[in-house]
Amino acid sequence: MLSEAAANEIKEIRKRYATARSCIMPCLYVVQREYGYITEEGMREIAKILGVQPVLVFEVSTFYTMYNKKPVGKYHVQVCTNISCSILDGEHIVDVISRKLGIKVKETTPDKKFTLSTVECLGSCGTAPMMQINDKYYENLNDAKVEDILNGLR
Repeated sequence: MLSEAAANEIKEIRKRYATARSCIMPCLYVVQREYGYITEEGMREIAKILGVQPVLVFEVSTFYTMYNKKPVGKYHVQVCTNISCSILDGEHIVDVISRKLGIKVKETTPDKKFTLSTVECLGSCGTAPMMQINDKYYENLNDAKVEDILNGLR
């Protein structure tokens, strides 16, 4: 069950939008922050608070990759593999991270510290290859930069 603070935050978000349907995305972020990922219970709570059918919330949460459908590690490493990053060795960056952390894409380290994901686009094509760790962007990556970043988080 959502905390009272989270439920109130969703009610406040609703006031800023013309329709309940249009505020589902920011409400999903509230649930993700509350639980660490998007739960079915959280989606149903959003629907109830907003007065919309649960399927509307489910549709949005499953369409966008920024909503985690299962628990992730303390550091969620998301590497862009879209065209700009791919041309500049984005897949190589994924391999470097995978070797360094000892996990494959969609896996979490045994200590629950890191989860590795690939994403279609993080909207930073001019600084490719790049990755996002939690809410922070790391751009113009190379092997040494990736090593330094991950070592700094250990």
